[in-house]
Amino acid sequence: MKRKISILIFVLFSSYTFAQIRVGAEQTEEYLPLLKGKRIALVVNQTSIVTNVHLLDTLLNLGINIKKVFAPEHGFRGTADAGEVIENSKDNRTGISLISIYGKNKKPSTEDLSDVDIVIFDIQDVGARFYTYISTLHYVMEACAENNKLLIVFDRPNPNDYVDGPVLKDKRFCSFVGIDPIPMLHGCTVGELALMINGERWLKNGIHCQLKVIPIEGWKHKQTYSLPIKPSPNLPNDRAIKLYPSLCLFEGTEISVGRGTEFPFQVIGYPDKRYGNFEFTPKPIVGMDTNPLYKDTTCFGLDLREGNIEGGLHLNYLMEFYKLSDKKAKFFSHPVFFDNLAGTDLLRKQIMKGLNEDEIRLTWQNDLNMYNPIRNKYLMYEE
Repeated sequence: MKRKISILIFVLFSSYTFAQIRVGAEQTEEYLPLLKGKRIALVVNQTSIVTNVHLLDTLLNLGINIKKVFAPEHGFRGTADAGEVIENSKDNRTGISLISIYGKNKKPSTEDLSDVDIVIFDIQDVGARFYTYISTLHYVMEACAENNKLLIVFDRPNPNDYVDGPVLKDKRFCSFVGIDPIPMLHGCTVGELALMINGERWLKNGIHCQLKVIPIEGWKHKQTYSLPIKPSPNLPNDRAIKLYPSLCLFEGTEISVGRGTEFPFQVIGYPDKRYGNFEFTPKPIVGMDTNPLYKDTTCFGLDLREGNIEGGLHLNYLMEFYKLSDKKAKFFSHPVFFDNLAGTDLLRKQIMKGLNEDEIRLTWQNDLNMYNPIRNKYLMYEE
């Protein structure tokens, strides 16, 4: 009986704690006065929810004048494959115009913003530099700065709240999977990142964006946060999100991360039994990956769905699979992409030279020591 009571108290306390977190989008009292009588554009996807109702529907129901929606990678409803071209269209439910800012055009144009007063950005990030929604944030800030528009960021927690990995310093490695000079794990919310990008003058020509952040209520750094909606098609649960910073680097190699299965970013493998006993066969899955690596081919490797796994960045999986490869020269099958993900070519070269993880980490520590005071200037939440 005591055990049941203890469990019940724990569940109730956990529910109470989670219920106290109010993301920026839920704090209508803070931002509705700013939107009345204004023409609004949204940068949103399937994570842009206000107590189970999409932000677009919420604002329309409140009488806000929504002119258009800018759709990022994976689209407005979050059903497109990674890298799939997003086309301009209209939302079937509301008739609102959808304008793609993923693919050829990565930021709103002057024409796109000509009939807009305010842009709202509300997308759930996962804390990794190469997760492209923060690149979209950068370009949206740039467009707003160039066109003298106010940007309001609705903040949400960071589920991978760590500072780790190499800092992107060399412009040769700037791409849509890394624009700003931040570590692989940046340790910020989207709102804090926006403040940092503005404050450090990282936008083109050092221009400044009119910016307001609607903060999270009841959350602090390092506090566990379970995402209520998957942030993209191939991050279906908390486990995948936790493993993502460590496994995404495999996307620049010959190793599969389980795209084309129901458990992407929770397994790794290759069509060779030397890589492990766990078997999986990638298949096309509509809305996740219609042309996965090693489609219809059995892969062998590791199943990471069970057991305790610490969050943060871990290189052990990558280094062990590199050692197992019998054709190491081809292991990094997409070296340019790998280096862009890492933000440097040094990590790939270090692994090829046989450095251990401690030796590799030592080489990026000075850059992290320089980044942390910058980050501290923009933190909005207690650590």
